[in-house]
Amino acid sequence: MNQSKQRLFMALVPPPDIEQHITEIQQYFAEHYNSRSALNSPPHITLQPPFHLLAEDVPKLEESLNLFSVNRRPIPVTLSGFAAFAPRVIYVDVVKSPELLEIHSHLMSYRSANLGIVDRVSQSRPFVPHMTVAFHDLTKDNFQRAWLEFAGRSLHFEFTASALTLLLHDGRRWNISNQFPLWA
Repeated sequence: MNQSKQRLFMALVPPPDIEQHITEIQQYFAEHYNSRSALNSPPHITLQPPFHLLAEDVPKLEESLNLFSVNRRPIPVTLSGFAAFAPRVIYVDVVKSPELLEIHSHLMSYRSANLGIVDRVSQSRPFVPHMTVAFHDLTKDNFQRAWLEFAGRSLHFEFTASALTLLLHDGRRWNISNQFPLWA
């Protein structure tokens, strides 16, 4: 029997108007700095980095995420300006609100205890909420040029994240697989 594995991650996705604006910025990076990788997923704030799971275990994961999210409040999110992980990543900065830090912390504990999903890298470095606009295929030279252009650029959006989003990789790009409303 073939045990196919799925590649997934958990995130917060902005509403369509903000998603469109961030996608336009990603498209700008594709056209002006030859960095297209960020266009391989909808704009998002990663809460759980990519992991593998047997396809047959995805319904259990979804059921568990539903139980997790039903007791959580919607999360206020503020996007403010740009920041970078030099020398390859430029992103829209996300304000580290107590609510955002709390859901990340609770999700990490929950997924480890209830799902057996442990991300050693996340455990060893601080959570830096962000929305990537250029990475992976951004050369160091293009990073320097792009960072000169974007370092001081202003951007400000506020929204309420009302669902936890599960994204699934189809072999080429990330797609929204399911959303779990935050109710409490």
